[in-house]
Amino acid sequence: MTRPLDAAELHELVDALFQPSALTELGALMLCLALAWLLVRLLRGSPPIDAPIWFGRRIVDGVLFPLLALALAFSAKLLLAGILKVAVFKLAIPILMSLVVIRLTVRVLSATYPESRLMRVIERSISWIAWLAVVLWVTGVLPLLLEAMDEVRWKAGGTELSLRNVVEGALTVGLVMVLALWAAAAIEKQLLRGTGNDLSIRKMVASIVQALLLTIGLLFAMSVVGIDLTALSVLGGAIGVGLGFGLQKIAANYISGFVILAERSLRIGDMVKVDNFDGRITDIRTRYTVIRALNGREAIVPNEMLITQRVENSSLADPRVLLTTTVQVAYGSDVRALQPLIAQAVAGVDRVLADPIPTVQLVEFAADGMNILVSFWILDPENGQGNVRSEVNLALLAVLDSQGVEIPYPQRVLRRHHEPA
Repeated sequence: MTRPLDAAELHELVDALFQPSALTELGALMLCLALAWLLVRLLRGSPPIDAPIWFGRRIVDGVLFPLLALALAFSAKLLLAGILKVAVFKLAIPILMSLVVIRLTVRVLSATYPESRLMRVIERSISWIAWLAVVLWVTGVLPLLLEAMDEVRWKAGGTELSLRNVVEGALTVGLVMVLALWAAAAIEKQLLRGTGNDLSIRKMVASIVQALLLTIGLLFAMSVVGIDLTALSVLGGAIGVGLGFGLQKIAANYISGFVILAERSLRIGDMVKVDNFDGRITDIRTRYTVIRALNGREAIVPNEMLITQRVENSSLADPRVLLTTTVQVAYGSDVRALQPLIAQAVAGVDRVLADPIPTVQLVEFAADGMNILVSFWILDPENGQGNVRSEVNLALLAVLDSQGVEIPYPQRVLRRHHEPA
């Protein structure tokens, strides 16, 4: 960004904007924007590359477009500086730099926290601050404002601070943290690319890398601001005491999350039962695990519960699940002849495994008929169990109807005793 303008230079800039040479600059600026759009369009390709931070949803709302436009505009300014008096580019370059900061911040925060309402407020605040800074810079008010802020001073312990130092430090910390989040999101995307049994391990590594980058970024930003990092030893002792008392549950959940990911006792995609809640694990975070039931309900389970309590995992050693259904036939039916027919019909149902084969067993002589237990295996319990059991029951009904076998109604025999007169 160029040097801020004083009052005389601002008046001279306004006069230059109404000169015929300003049209030449404006045409060169339009050419730079069009060339930047074309380059981003070619880099994005068809079908578009999945890089929301660089390219955005459209071509112009990513980070790459204003960044290329800024580079082209700065190059055009250097070329035109020896030919004519530059005026348009003195306004365009600060605006493009502000647009780069806004796009970078908004895109990184949107990709990192896609569903946070607080991030929307922060994005709007950053946009307003960036545009206000451009206006103050161009008009020459910003240096005066910085001098006034520098005069507001106070002491914090043995360090003397000014309002200008605090504001500049906050902006530096924010920028460094955004860059750290950007790097963490890019590394996490590379680690989580693809599917397979190593997804939980990659998730754990991504969480560790993100935490490490944020910590390094925060320490670097504090060092740039001028905060003495040796004072953090006292803070570390206070945090240790806090963890020992009030934060022990939170710390236990975080440690349990890393233990689960490292041991791979629970993996994303496993069918589990925790505290009488059945479902499939959809995400494992460092503090909690998300379990989605087949009816769409989701449970957020603290990781400590998954370590200290009993968890039934249907997919740990073998993803196959055994399902059963029962049917009753009337006494007098030829059960031995029905067994292979029922087994063949059940084996023909979609999602029922042929190995192990379905089994048909006579399990009970009940009051109204004979109970037959049908057992079968499926490989995809996450797709539902009631639907496949319904198809098996319909297949059983078709076999019984074709063989003329009766499903008995409840029966009771009444005997009437006559007393002699």
